[in-house]
Amino acid sequence: MIEYIKGELTELNPAYAVLETAGVGYMLNISLPSFTALEKQNGVVKLWVYEVIREDTHALYGFAERREREMFEMLIGVSGVGAGTARMILSALTVPELEVVITSGDHTRLKNVKGIGVKTAQRVIVDLRDKIKPSQDTLLLQPDTKESAAQEEALAALVILGFPRAQSLKVLRKLYTENHGLTVEQAIKKAMTMM
Repeated sequence: MIEYIKGELTELNPAYAVLETAGVGYMLNISLPSFTALEKQNGVVKLWVYEVIREDTHALYGFAERREREMFEMLIGVSGVGAGTARMILSALTVPELEVVITSGDHTRLKNVKGIGVKTAQRVIVDLRDKIKPSQDTLLLQPDTKESAAQEEALAALVILGFPRAQSLKVLRKLYTENHGLTVEQAIKKAMTMM
């Protein structure tokens, strides 16, 4: 199995990236978060790889973060979720958001992802709930406090305004740690001056 590919990024679009290493160009299917991460990089990049080898196909999936690949592997382990569907889920929800959806049992939000029905959403939650260990990002997005809901709303607004999700999340985390009780509007304004 290929663990990762490190090479020159020769082609990039929201669906796939081509990395050239040792004279060979590897096409890797990617998610939107990986696309966003790769957009910021030039030259040599590194993608964590998952290989799908079947009689009718040989495909590579690339991930900017190892954690995203781990979530992808968990998702395709769920009956009825293939590689394409898992990539669609990871494009619609970041790993921390997906962890919150799974740990809180929010199948409604998961079924809003294109190609996911109610039964599949419920199966993902049932199968993965015990396997998810909340990370720092997940704890930050837990929906049980007013502050985290405001932070989620501010994050969504910043992304819509064109700011990178990862950078926005980092800035908002800092703001809400230092200034408890910020409104969404205040957080957005302060975050925009910090990026």
